[in-house]
Amino acid sequence: MSVQSVKTQNLTEGPLTSRIFRFILPIMAMNLLQNLYNAADMIVVGYSGVKGAIGAIGTTAAMNNFFLTICIGFSVGANIMVSRHIGAGNERATREAVHTAVCVNAIAGVLIGTAAFWLAPSVLRLIGDEGEVLRLATVYSRIVFCGTLFSSLVNCCINIFRAKGDSKTPMFVMAGAGLLNVILNFLFVLAGGMSVDGVALATVISQFCSAAVMIWLLHRDEGWTHLDFKALRITKGALRNQLSMGIPSAIQGCAFSLSNMLIQSSIVTLNNRYYPGGSAIIDGNAAGTSLESFLYTCSFSCNQAAVTFTSQHLGACKFSRMRRVRRNCLLIGTTLSMAMAAVMLLFKETFISFYVTEPHAMEAAYVRMGIMFTTYFTLAAMDTLSGFLRGLGKSLLSTVNTLAGVCLLRVLWISLVFPAYPSLETIYISYPISWVLTAVLSFVVGEKNLRRLEAGCGPEKAQTAGEAERAKGDLL
Repeated sequence: MSVQSVKTQNLTEGPLTSRIFRFILPIMAMNLLQNLYNAADMIVVGYSGVKGAIGAIGTTAAMNNFFLTICIGFSVGANIMVSRHIGAGNERATREAVHTAVCVNAIAGVLIGTAAFWLAPSVLRLIGDEGEVLRLATVYSRIVFCGTLFSSLVNCCINIFRAKGDSKTPMFVMAGAGLLNVILNFLFVLAGGMSVDGVALATVISQFCSAAVMIWLLHRDEGWTHLDFKALRITKGALRNQLSMGIPSAIQGCAFSLSNMLIQSSIVTLNNRYYPGGSAIIDGNAAGTSLESFLYTCSFSCNQAAVTFTSQHLGACKFSRMRRVRRNCLLIGTTLSMAMAAVMLLFKETFISFYVTEPHAMEAAYVRMGIMFTTYFTLAAMDTLSGFLRGLGKSLLSTVNTLAGVCLLRVLWISLVFPAYPSLETIYISYPISWVLTAVLSFVVGEKNLRRLEAGCGPEKAQTAGEAERAKGDLL
């Protein structure tokens, strides 16, 4: 048996349902643990005694995601290209994609982290932060952005591991890093008397450790995704392919975050109107958002599975199985989302009390949970179908769908509907409406493009697709 067959999984053969489920579970476990550790950040900082600390961290989420999503987009491009080269049996292109991806993400991490560090205060003011909340949010975000390089490399390595069918290794690494994060939280905040600066510093240190371990593991890998430090360079063809997949993903993520920043601004406006000088609505929204991140693990895991499995099957021209990939990911994602949402709604008082105990803050959190959690399965469908479309190589179309179905709709909603009915319910209802619209668009566009690809790659072409790809050495 070859080294490659041992180290890299061919996902285009064997039973799909069980393989998808086994692929998804470690991703879910990893993200659940990470979200648990992130939740610990907010819970621990609440014990610091600093008023508005929880809300300050919550207001930075959309802005932080805006900048970090650019790096994540490049990582998604790496996942797609490495997966497709593996599916087509192209070793040289796989190695070039891996080394190019690491270089690109390192450069992006430095540039984006630097820009975000200096722009953070201005962006937070635009969102509506003021006074002590603004000061705390600025301190927290600036420290976090000092670790953007490490975060970018971590996301890159995670996607390389997933591209070859290994979702367990990242789970173990991130679980260890998250545990370190929690220990440092207690050390810095409870023992050291720090606040938002303590949890931010703990985040950066844990990101550095996880990046170092991930890089070392890829260096020790004996398969096609082995990382040779002497071979680190940007290959023109690999760069072009990665950017063609990654840039649309980055644009989609940034637009998504911009719409969320607009929504966050509306929430801050409501808070300043009804609780001037306080942070009840901001704190309650932050608590609800943190709990919501646990639900998102279902959607995200199925999105990653759809991207990886579809990309490998496209490389092998196995179209009939690609429809089964889409169906199974949809079924698993929506079922898991509904089950987890039901449990969290059943015990919502207990979960919310970990974050906030002030009655108005708890009420704001309940409003968010009541609308978002009952409809969250539609986000799982949207993310899965978007991942499927991206796995088909139609990253730009996926971006256009999201811009139209999510971002544009939310901007119009906040601009036109919210001023007439200024309430939390008005804000939150825009989410499920946008999820359903985007899911329908993604399914229609995905099926149309799948049929077009299938028609252009008939039975004879499908049998020789791998040989042709290996011969020309450049997939796109």
